[in-house]
Amino acid sequence: MATSPIGTPRHSPSSTSLSSLDSAEGIDLQKVNGKMVDTYGNEFKLPDFTIKEIRDAIPAHCYQRSAARGLGYVARDIASLASVFYLFHNYVTPENIPSTMVRGALWALYTVIQGLFGTGLWILAHECGHQSFSPSKTLNDTVGWICHSALLVPYFSWKISHGKHHKATGHLERDMVFVPKTREQYASKLGYYVHEISELAEETPIVTAGSLIGQQLGGWLYYLTSNITGHNKHERQPEGRGKGKQNGLFRGVNHFNPSSPLYEAKDAKLIWLSDLGLAITLSVLCIIGAKYGMANLTVWYILPYLWVNHWLVAITFLQHTDPSLPHYEPHAWNFTRGAAATIDREFGFIGRQLLHGIVETHVLHHYVSTIPFYNADEASEAIKKVMGEHYRSDVEGGSIGFLKSLWKSARWCQWVEPSEGTDGEAKGVLFFRNRNGNGVPPRKLEVPASQL
Repeated sequence: MATSPIGTPRHSPSSTSLSSLDSAEGIDLQKVNGKMVDTYGNEFKLPDFTIKEIRDAIPAHCYQRSAARGLGYVARDIASLASVFYLFHNYVTPENIPSTMVRGALWALYTVIQGLFGTGLWILAHECGHQSFSPSKTLNDTVGWICHSALLVPYFSWKISHGKHHKATGHLERDMVFVPKTREQYASKLGYYVHEISELAEETPIVTAGSLIGQQLGGWLYYLTSNITGHNKHERQPEGRGKGKQNGLFRGVNHFNPSSPLYEAKDAKLIWLSDLGLAITLSVLCIIGAKYGMANLTVWYILPYLWVNHWLVAITFLQHTDPSLPHYEPHAWNFTRGAAATIDREFGFIGRQLLHGIVETHVLHHYVSTIPFYNADEASEAIKKVMGEHYRSDVEGGSIGFLKSLWKSARWCQWVEPSEGTDGEAKGVLFFRNRNGNGVPPRKLEVPASQL
C-alpha cells in the first residue's frame, strides 16, 4: 500500500487523502486556500531536515564501494545478453521451430528480454558516472565509457549534464530533465491565454496516449539531440556560449557538440571522446548490418535498443513526475528541497534484480549518489527516519502499478502552478495541475484588463 506525504493510505476508500479521487469532486477549496497543496489535495510542508542529518543517518558501511562486486554485476549482465543471443540464434531457427508465427513471437520476446538486460547494463554505467561503481575514477570512467558507448550513449556528455540534474533537481530554471511546463508555457503551447486554461475541455485519452507513445519511442534520442525536457535558460551559461541557442533540433543545444551550452570549454575533450565511442559502435553495427543484413541487425540490436530507451525514459519520467511532487522557482529552491522532490516506486523482480534497484531507491540516490546500488536499500531505510513525511513512495500494485503510473502521471501532471491563495516563498512552490478533472483543479484567474 502506497503512502501519501502525510502518512495516510493513498488509495484506500476510507482514507482522508484525496489521491483516491479521480476528479476534483469532494475537494473543499476553502480549507486548502492559501496553503501549499499537491495535486491530491494533501497539504505540503517544506522539508526541515539537513543534508548532514541525512548523511549521518546512513550506516558507514553503506558508503563502501567494491570494484570486484561492480565488475561482477557487469559480467553478469553481459553474460546474460550473450546467453540469450546464443540460445535464440542457435535454437529459434526454422529447423527447430517450423512455424513462422511462433518464431516471430519468440524473437519478439527476445527483443524484450535483451532490452531489460541492456537496461541493467545501462544502469551500471550510470553507477560509473556517479563514481558509485568503485573507488577508482579511472576504472569507473573506463567501464562506463565502454558500456554506454555500446548502448549508443555519449558517456561523458551525459555524465556532465546528468550531474547538473542532480545539483538542481526540482529547480524550474536549472534542472536538466523532465522540467515540467509552467501554466504560462502550457497555455502558450496550446495558443490560449493563461486565464483560459482552467476552462479548457478535457484532453482526449487518444491525445494522451499519442504523447506517451512518442515520449517512450523517441524521447531519449530527442533529449540527446535537442535537450527536450531540460531547462531552456541557456543565455545564463557563464562562458556566453548559450546566447541565441534554445532547446530543439538544430538550435545548438545537444549532447554531441562541445560548443553546446550544456558544457564548458574544459569539457571539450570529454565530449569528443564520447562521440568517438558512438562512432566506434556505429561502425561495428554497420559492419554487422552489411554482413548479416539489416533485418537481422534490427532484431538483434535495434529493437532491444529501443526497449532500453523506453525503460530509461519511463523510469526517469516516473522518478520526477507524480501528483505528490513539488517543483521550485529559484527563490524557493535549495538542494535539500530539490532532492526530496523525487519518488520511489516498485517494479518487483525486474526492478530489484534486472534494473539494480534504480526504481526503488531513487530518493536516496538524489541525496547521496555515490552509494552503490547494492547498499541502497539499507541506506534508504535509514534516511526515511530523517525525512519522515517528506519521503515519497508509490509501491501499490508492484510492477503493474509501476506501468499504470505512466498513464496516471500523464493524465494528472500536465503543468505546474502555485497553490491557490499562496504568497511569499510558498508561491514559489509549484504543483502539478491538469485540465482533466483529476485532483485539485487549476486556479481561477481573472481576465486581464487588456483582454477585456
